[in-house]
Amino acid sequence: MSTLQDLYKLPLDQHKVLVANRGEIAIRIMRACAKLGLPFCAVYTAEDAASGHVRHAREHGGEKSLYRVSSYHDANELMAVADTAECTAVHPGYGFFAEDFRFARRVTKRDRKMIFIGPSWKIIRELGDKINTKRLARSLDVPTVPGSDRPIYDEVEAERIARSVFEFQEQQGIKRPLVLVKASAGGGGMGIEEVYDIDMFRSVYRRIRNYALRQFKDEGVLIEQRITDFNHLEVQIVSDRSGQHPVHFGTRNCSIQSTGLQKRIEVAPGFAPHNISYSFNAEKVLVDIVHYSLTMARKVGYDNVGTWEWIVTRNGDPFLMEVNTRIQVENGVSARISTVNNKGDVDLIAEQIRTGLGQPLGYGQEAIAFDGVGIEYRLIAEDPDNRFTPWVGRIERFSWQEQPWLTVLTHVPTDEPYEIPTEFDPNLALAIVWGKDLDEARARGREFLDGLVLEGRNAAGDSLKSNVNFLRANTERILRF
Repeated sequence: MSTLQDLYKLPLDQHKVLVANRGEIAIRIMRACAKLGLPFCAVYTAEDAASGHVRHAREHGGEKSLYRVSSYHDANELMAVADTAECTAVHPGYGFFAEDFRFARRVTKRDRKMIFIGPSWKIIRELGDKINTKRLARSLDVPTVPGSDRPIYDEVEAERIARSVFEFQEQQGIKRPLVLVKASAGGGGMGIEEVYDIDMFRSVYRRIRNYALRQFKDEGVLIEQRITDFNHLEVQIVSDRSGQHPVHFGTRNCSIQSTGLQKRIEVAPGFAPHNISYSFNAEKVLVDIVHYSLTMARKVGYDNVGTWEWIVTRNGDPFLMEVNTRIQVENGVSARISTVNNKGDVDLIAEQIRTGLGQPLGYGQEAIAFDGVGIEYRLIAEDPDNRFTPWVGRIERFSWQEQPWLTVLTHVPTDEPYEIPTEFDPNLALAIVWGKDLDEARARGREFLDGLVLEGRNAAGDSLKSNVNFLRANTERILRF
């Protein structure tokens, strides 16, 4: 029986990777494996038989590289496929099991051990707990959203924290401050109330505490500030299994979102102080959030790819929101503006796989440089005029003008009609545009969107609805606060 250390000592070409995901990210993982000379094994469900990731697996790995499963959520099936295909590692992509520490632990501790390509399960568990992450951040003087960093059971202490949150918001110039009172054991929006008047706080606190005790058998309550006027920034971190020398691949701005706060446009770097005038020192904010993120990564011994997510207020105050212990959808836009040892075409998924399998990173921060501005558009079949409601139907035409500054990542076939599966989100493609500066990137973004052909109909004969016009309308305000 091999140990994990035995697996980490294997040459790269002796590994085989189970791609435990679907769609565009599955294709990107398979391509990264090919760059590294690694065989792979892919999975698909009956609903996904027409997906481009299935075709890609057949064409580049052969029929023996492809297994049908009943669900991407069934860990037992995935383990069975991995054993049958004799895989040595599992790449979860994003979503599904990507941030499930129990799944990661199972992969590495079962009788037939494999490598989980992501951070170690203990780090996923530690940073996946938002309360624990907040407590860790504060111990390192990393700014977090004002409020409690643990469940509060004492009414007097709860009111003291609430008053401090009110006072902080008043100092920020917020005209109508509020605090969120939340059941700490709750979830899905259950057990949350907003308090605008501190004199009402105690009665709301008691109500939430009693509700929490009834519903969750735990009367702990969290008190937090709600920040409503902010930009959403990210820091891309990469490290190897030593966890000792993490590096960053810059910042991203993900502030253009749907009404449900789902990202629609991501931009790297996170601000453009040379093109746009901000009311704060934007360069300093970017430097600070990178420094804070690396400080935390070093402290926990972060050992793979991850993203530190930040809120930046209109005054330029950054607050850590959470840590995503996985590869993100938007990793490609950071890679697009990056070089390592003066070489472009950085592939962060390949770096994730290579380091995840035990290879040393092989370079330090001084080897990484940045050039230009990248924009990533998420093309989705949805109706932005109706609260971004998903559209269901058939894609009949999908094409774009190839450009040296454009990368389109998609699982949607462009040579035949494609029925969008109702079982999954109707994400169609990611388009990554590069420009030497913000103005050129925006102009090229508009050129891509104007030349895009995306047509289809649903069962009633109605034309396809997509977010293309929303993306076009919001291109001008990219990186503006």
